[in-house]
Amino acid sequence: MGICCSRRNHGGNGNAGENVDTSTVLGVRGDSNNNPTCSNSHQTSYKTVASSSKGGASSIKGLIGPVLGRPMEDIKATYNIGKELGRGQFGVTYLCTSKATGEQFACKTIAKRKLVNNEDMEDVRREVQIMHHLTGQPNIVELKGAYEDKQSVHLVMELCRGGELFDRIIAKGHYTERAAAALLRAIVKIIHTFHSMGVMHRDLKPENFLLLNKEENSPLKATDFGLSTFFKPGEAFKDIVGSAYYIAPEVLKRRYGPEADIWSLGVILYILLSGFPPFWAESENGIFLAILRGHVDFSSKPWNSISPQAKDLVKKMLNPNPSKRLTAVEVLSHPWIKEDGEAPNTLLDNAVLTRLKQFKAMNQFKKVALKVIAGCLSEEEIRGLKEMFKGMDTDNSGTITLQELRQGLAKQGTKLSEYEVKQLIEAADADGNGTIDYEEFITATMHMNRMDREEHLYHAFQHFDKDNSGYITTEELEHALREYGITDRKNIKQILSEVDSDNDGRINYDEFVAMMRKGNPEPNPKKRRNVFI
Repeated sequence: MGICCSRRNHGGNGNAGENVDTSTVLGVRGDSNNNPTCSNSHQTSYKTVASSSKGGASSIKGLIGPVLGRPMEDIKATYNIGKELGRGQFGVTYLCTSKATGEQFACKTIAKRKLVNNEDMEDVRREVQIMHHLTGQPNIVELKGAYEDKQSVHLVMELCRGGELFDRIIAKGHYTERAAAALLRAIVKIIHTFHSMGVMHRDLKPENFLLLNKEENSPLKATDFGLSTFFKPGEAFKDIVGSAYYIAPEVLKRRYGPEADIWSLGVILYILLSGFPPFWAESENGIFLAILRGHVDFSSKPWNSISPQAKDLVKKMLNPNPSKRLTAVEVLSHPWIKEDGEAPNTLLDNAVLTRLKQFKAMNQFKKVALKVIAGCLSEEEIRGLKEMFKGMDTDNSGTITLQELRQGLAKQGTKLSEYEVKQLIEAADADGNGTIDYEEFITATMHMNRMDREEHLYHAFQHFDKDNSGYITTEELEHALREYGITDRKNIKQILSEVDSDNDGRINYDEFVAMMRKGNPEPNPKKRRNVFI
């Protein structure tokens, strides 16, 4: 989802934010006077560095870094930087090795060119401060050191070799309510530590919990404090931050506190038990509207086979009223989650794992390429889909309504609730008119068995590569995406930066294929300046 950067703003007087109507603008930039800014000397140093000739450690000796506010250092004097481990909005994480000891760490490198103002730099400072503040806690990724040079800020952290929590769940193949309860218990204990130390995470999701190693009983580690902030009891925050599926309603209403983290954990538990998020839509604004409406589905499969105690805990964690929502301590005291508690040890529905895989693979940008692929399919390839469409379009209007979709799926033996059918409609309805036309139907249904075929990927790549140079340039990407209503240059540049793994300013075929085949939900920024719903 393309989301523009914003600044987190909060007021300590408890008066920040008001309830808003969903037809109003939810996001506006706050008062920057509440936040410290870089001193003039820091700004001068940065300009001096930026204009100086390239050089090694000697060219930065004695210069004060504008981000960390201390003398710059050459990280390569201490560490060898190795292969890329992961990539986010602002930073790329590399394997790094201490030259002195040979010990390996993870190094998150944040390009200073992406820190466009003092507020962005303050976010990085706060991330470093919070990680230092939490040092010594056993279930938090430990910061080993922070460095700044001319181009980047580098955070050297504990290396977690076990991968993301979500990947472990999927690879396991099955799990029980009791296992889900044990997992949530470990996560909630970590969040209780945060809150007891005056830290609100504000971006809790399975991807931000890592396993220290590949052992079955590996310790769980919380990571990614880029959106975290310090808080005091009673302090109200008003900036909209977080990953869309996990954002609490009071965050969208611009008045919230640490209770918002518990909401996010409730969403995680819902996903662990059912395989899909409680609030889902095709667009980010659609997700926000669903969150504000507050309808949580407990009637569809597999909820009919999940214990009442589990449902009770989810409901109490997803209480739209933050003052009535459970605290971390109260969650840990719930009968379902307690050690040797009431969570049954029966296997959950196998469909849960399938849905988890689908949820993991959601990627908004891919839909543009999928539409191109749909247009490349031959009559032979789409004939079956065309017949499905005609069979559902009972009034021959050229579109499928919610009622027609439900009846068509029922004929195929798939019985869904009205809520589930609405989710399918929203997923496929690219133009937002409440129905699915033929092109939308083909695009939404073909990708399960077509998008991974080499010839289709190559056709899609050629569609973007107008001059047949073997690369998609920024100009070609802008031209192609304009056809699909994506005109924001900032979003287009971000798309390019996410896919362009070798950072040469263009996308080659291998990078395009890697983007299409990689499951990567919400790779885009999670801080918002303007949110319209």
